[in-house]
Amino acid sequence: MKERKQPQRTCVGCREEKDKKDLIRIVHTPDGEYLVDPGGKAAGRGAYLCRSAACLEKAFRSEALSRSFRTHVPKEAQEKLRAEVKALVGE
Repeated sequence: MKERKQPQRTCVGCREEKDKKDLIRIVHTPDGEYLVDPGGKAAGRGAYLCRSAACLEKAFRSEALSRSFRTHVPKEAQEKLRAEVKALVGE
């Protein structure tokens, strides 16, 4: 039986291409919220990050997350995302 090809996505922090299942999806919902989307199915504009807090920090510093969402990510949302990603990856 032929093995299915895994979809690839690029981390907005380090710009490395990886399997979609190995990355965390961050979503900007139509309601204006910024969430970590562990299931990868939430409605809204998504961006992918490696499972590390360091890549999230790189994405904030370089404004890559803001470019992906086509809007500025407010400080309050950045703090919330930091806490959620750290809880998810165990850092």
